[in-house]
Amino acid sequence: MRFFNQWGKFMMAGAGALAQWEIDNARHIMGSKKLRILLGLMLIPIIIGGIAFANDIGPVLPEILGGKKAYSPAFYSLTIFLVSIGIGMGAGLITGCIGAGGGFIIAPALMSAGIKGILAVGTDLFHIFAKAIMGSVIHRKLGNVSVPLAVVFLIGAILGASAGGLINRVLYDINPILSDAFITSVYSLMLGFLGFYALIDFLRSRKAGDTGGAHGGKSEGAELGGMAKSLQAVKFPPMVSFDQDLTPGGRSISWVFLVLSGALVGLAAGIMGVGGGFLTFPIFVYVLGVSSMTTVGTDIFQIVFTAGFASISQYAIYGFIFYTLAMGMLLGSLLGIQIGALVTKVVPGITIRGFYAMAVLSGFVNRIFALPGKLGEMDILPISPALGSVLNDIGIWAFFVVIGGFSVWVIGTFLKNIPNLKRKEAH
Repeated sequence: MRFFNQWGKFMMAGAGALAQWEIDNARHIMGSKKLRILLGLMLIPIIIGGIAFANDIGPVLPEILGGKKAYSPAFYSLTIFLVSIGIGMGAGLITGCIGAGGGFIIAPALMSAGIKGILAVGTDLFHIFAKAIMGSVIHRKLGNVSVPLAVVFLIGAILGASAGGLINRVLYDINPILSDAFITSVYSLMLGFLGFYALIDFLRSRKAGDTGGAHGGKSEGAELGGMAKSLQAVKFPPMVSFDQDLTPGGRSISWVFLVLSGALVGLAAGIMGVGGGFLTFPIFVYVLGVSSMTTVGTDIFQIVFTAGFASISQYAIYGFIFYTLAMGMLLGSLLGIQIGALVTKVVPGITIRGFYAMAVLSGFVNRIFALPGKLGEMDILPISPALGSVLNDIGIWAFFVVIGGFSVWVIGTFLKNIPNLKRKEAH
């Protein structure tokens, strides 16, 4: 039981760190006139090609994607662009309001909209890369980036991302349904564990009368845990030094553990399309013993390169990225994060914890209810196509009702409290 409790804290810390990166990025982008202009320029191909010439472009686009039949919506249209904005806004509202990774719901949402898993993963990765490269605040946090730590870590991340992308493509070539089932299973396990832990954490906090933020807790990394001490005691050269400015004499760890950690993060990014950022923070702080300050800067650094490498080399060149969707999600998430972050100023933290558990569990229900139908199509599970379709529809409705209801509540709360928020800003 103690192991699962520690693992739950590990995942929650990662989700919170990923969300903070998203919030910082969104604020940086929306606060810069130059970056807003750049965002507008990136939307021009969609406005011209996807709206003005949609009827002309659609019929001439190839029906084959990555050597297989294309999947809806592999075409330009205003409707698809608006849907992608809605998905991005839902994820952004979760990120900004709850302070946890709303990006976890993007791939399930895209798959529920009829997009095959491999295209959803590739598009999500590209959306993360575009956000990272636009809003990167590396130049403001160079003092917190340990370059040797980051470079060795990225060696493993690139290897892991390559393996993750290869796994998805091989499964897709064997059978597109098998690829979908694999990605669905991975998300089911991750969202199920995180969602039930968040629910237990919410119930425990409410019973104890804790009304703090979504995650709470102190900044980690000032003291080494048992695992970090054990790993740093292994002197397998070359040793990589870091945190010289934060602890007397600094700390060091063998390159082997950095490469292995990077490989795990890259593998998650390559398979799930979430950039791997939700793993970097807890691995660095709890496993490797890197200080929180150094971890934040290095995490930003790795997300840019890991997401960029994985999205381009493992998905884009094979045709598994839908630019229109990616830019719509980017635009929606930037707007959603701003609104969500403001709502936290007028909503009790315990309420936010409850919504977080509901949001993650809705993603779990969505994917777990989609799995039987996919296993039935492969003759692995004796289930009729009709029953599989019904279960899938239940999962889709449950997911969009929860996320849609949450989005309406957040936006309604924001509009209702605009006067209060203005007064808070004035003070």
